[in-house]
Amino acid sequence: MPTPPEVLTALNARDSAAPRITCYDDEPGPTAGERVELSGRVLGTWVSKAGNALQEEWDVEPDDVVRLALRPHWRLLYWAWAAWSVGAHVDLDGSRTAALVVTDDVAHLSDDVPGVLVTRGALARSAGHSLPEGVMDEAADLASFGDDFDPWQEPEDTSPALTVDGTTTSYAEVVAEADAAVDPAPGARLQLVDPSAAEILRAALAVWARDGSLVVHLGAVDADALARRAASEGVTAG
Repeated sequence: MPTPPEVLTALNARDSAAPRITCYDDEPGPTAGERVELSGRVLGTWVSKAGNALQEEWDVEPDDVVRLALRPHWRLLYWAWAAWSVGAHVDLDGSRTAALVVTDDVAHLSDDVPGVLVTRGALARSAGHSLPEGVMDEAADLASFGDDFDPWQEPEDTSPALTVDGTTTSYAEVVAEADAAVDPAPGARLQLVDPSAAEILRAALAVWARDGSLVVHLGAVDADALARRAASEGVTAG
């Protein structure tokens, strides 16, 4: 099995224009009703910008821990791939000492660890309020980083890639583990309904490794709406 960065490279080598995640936001709040679809190319641009920020702003390198304290969302995915692109260790549990915290909740920010505050809205251009020193306003600042990415260092296959539910998986194993858990058909258009952060991340690892795509519904959605969306989006699994 490939590593996560190799998954994205191979995906875009095959077809960078195809949709790879379609995300419906059904959670209450300012993003309720949003539908966001990202092609592999656009996803790769987000990953590049975030990867450049990790390297250039915080000198994140292999084995450094990046804590992703994010609710399930398409933005969670590009931050995870950005962290993997610099060889970092993605921690969903908050059980490791982090070099950086990326979150959509200010409660996870502190004066002790640098942070990124993520605003969920697709068109957001700022967090809308002042942030503590050492915290990046992703909506305002991430766009300034480059669209092309070259890692300064590469992780070892045995380096930790992901910690979730108390278990740490290496770069060599993380895609295979996700594939075994999700077991998608090649090219599947997989539907996820109100997934956890771990579920959406594992599904992306598995489905993208098999040249597929995701349709994700965040929050509660009624059965009729779900059936209509599944039909219009060409869902084949889930």
